[in-house]
Amino acid sequence: MPRYFTVAQAERILPEVERALRDALFHKAEATNAHRELERTSERIRTMGGMRVNPAELMAARARLETSAAALKDAIEQVEELGAQIKDLDIGLIDFLARFRDRDVWLCWKLGESRIGFWHGLEEGFRGRKPIDQEFLEGHESEDGRADASGRLN
Repeated sequence: MPRYFTVAQAERILPEVERALRDALFHKAEATNAHRELERTSERIRTMGGMRVNPAELMAARARLETSAAALKDAIEQVEELGAQIKDLDIGLIDFLARFRDRDVWLCWKLGESRIGFWHGLEEGFRGRKPIDQEFLEGHESEDGRADASGRLN
């Protein structure tokens, strides 16, 4: 069952989400580097016909790739367990499900933004972001009830 957030609720867990997102980005970069190293090593093996190859180098690259991929998966799962959804890992785009005027919408946050300042409809995506204004704050809700003008639940 999906979890719905008010702006205040989403902002309360934002530090944890940001930490997990930064971990995911780090491990993605590590996995990418290990994959490239593995490809370079494999290409060297092919071009040299398997001669003068250090198997430890290949095994180390493979182990780094597996470790980084597992850590990346864990970091992504941590974001999801908090109730947020990664929409674009490369740019650090995160959405939180909310209700506004009796319809599902996304609270939208991007890595580097100081707070959650935007929302959009489920089908609109990042380009459809609208600023969170007083009308939104007064009319949005979570599964726990309607939020007041500050985003706190009544």
